[in-house]
Amino acid sequence: MEKVIKQIVTINLEAGKANPAKIGKDLAPTGINLLGFCNQYNEMTKHQLGLVVPAKITIYEDRSFNVKLKTPPAAFLLKKYAGVEKGAAQPGKEVVGSITTQQLRTIAEIKLPDLNTTSIDRAMKIIAGTARNMGINIEDD
Repeated sequence: MEKVIKQIVTINLEAGKANPAKIGKDLAPTGINLLGFCNQYNEMTKHQLGLVVPAKITIYEDRSFNVKLKTPPAAFLLKKYAGVEKGAAQPGKEVVGSITTQQLRTIAEIKLPDLNTTSIDRAMKIIAGTARNMGINIEDD
């Protein structure tokens, strides 16, 4: 018998640092075992410490769940590589940092599985657009 999906929830958590207090407000209403989710998420992300790794959680009627990890958000990766705390308050008028074309390619390669393209060049354009909207310049190597 196939399990009936109750809902799908996506949450952004720091890798290896999930705990019931952090996820309670998002997942407690679903009725799943919070500690069980935290243990599974932390085990799956222990090699990605320091990154924000979104988890897509499929919750079934019987309160069991399935966790699928996504790639870190583009904005998080751009801030990390540019070495800035946050994006520009006024993108287009304000520049908060910059990354190299090689760093842009690296971010695009990380994000490729979650983007709606299979071309690395198109992925780089998508990430470059996000960078522009955050006030991060892309400089030639």
